[in-house]
Amino acid sequence: MKPDLKKAYIALFIILSSLVARAQDLPAAPDSTARLRAPMDTLDTHDKYTRVILFDDNTWVFLDLGHPKIDTAALYDEYWTTSEIHAYRLYPADQIPDEIDLLLADSLNHYCPPIQGKVFSGYKVRRGSSHQGTDIPLNVGDTVRAAFDGVVRYVGTTKQTGGYGNLVVLRHSNGLETYYGHLSKTLCEPNEAVKAGDVIGLGGSTGRSTGPHLHFETRYKGQTFDAERVIDFETGALRDSVLTLKKHYYSIYSHYGQTEEESQAASDRIVHTIRSGDTLSGLARKYGTTVSAICKLNNISANKTLRIGEHIIVR
Repeated sequence: MKPDLKKAYIALFIILSSLVARAQDLPAAPDSTARLRAPMDTLDTHDKYTRVILFDDNTWVFLDLGHPKIDTAALYDEYWTTSEIHAYRLYPADQIPDEIDLLLADSLNHYCPPIQGKVFSGYKVRRGSSHQGTDIPLNVGDTVRAAFDGVVRYVGTTKQTGGYGNLVVLRHSNGLETYYGHLSKTLCEPNEAVKAGDVIGLGGSTGRSTGPHLHFETRYKGQTFDAERVIDFETGALRDSVLTLKKHYYSIYSHYGQTEEESQAASDRIVHTIRSGDTLSGLARKYGTTVSAICKLNNISANKTLRIGEHIIVR
């Protein structure tokens, strides 16, 4: 092939390729047989603000219903202290909403399990006292990670925190605070910004602890609730991208896995703190109930020795 003819073919190929590429970018001509697809059904997803729409041509799309907007402007200013464990100690209880949706994770807000393992002691009354966190076994020196993006509000030693041992408290943009207790070593500083998954400490057994484990708490405006409502610790998965937090969840008797009716009834319980001279028969008379009813509520025998400071459900 002559050089000039070869150049002409190359030029023609380039022109045709350009035309094909441009044609692919043009909208297709209307198809006279085409019809509008009709929605047939909607399906729920793990995210309460996202639905799947199914069409009659066997296609589907995600529908975003709009995630809640969170004003974070004051979250890192209000009741902010790096010298006290519980920042919201004086927060007015009547200002806590009956129900609030908290965004936990999306494309901008991230999540990572703080530690993964089977829960061996949950959010409950334990030995007559409120155990306000979730305990997950670990080995001394295991990495403990930030569950969500946030800022370190408090870092304390066993001498400062008592039962918590070495403790880290993070505040997150949705208003939640997460507590990480019994650490062998803390690896962050107050006012430090952290991302979900950042190592904030090493697992241990400091403070009031019977063996190496992470004591993990979730709090909103200082109120504790069952962290298993947020995280499946055994799999490490987040239960939902949005947490609907209800006021009756703040009761130590309200647990993940209860129905709403059971949780509400549990939060309405009347609890008596044992003082010197208290007896089961005396409590029964005082609260208009029976010894057997009190025993059933607390899973105790009528011969139980009551300890001063112990919490007993009476109604």
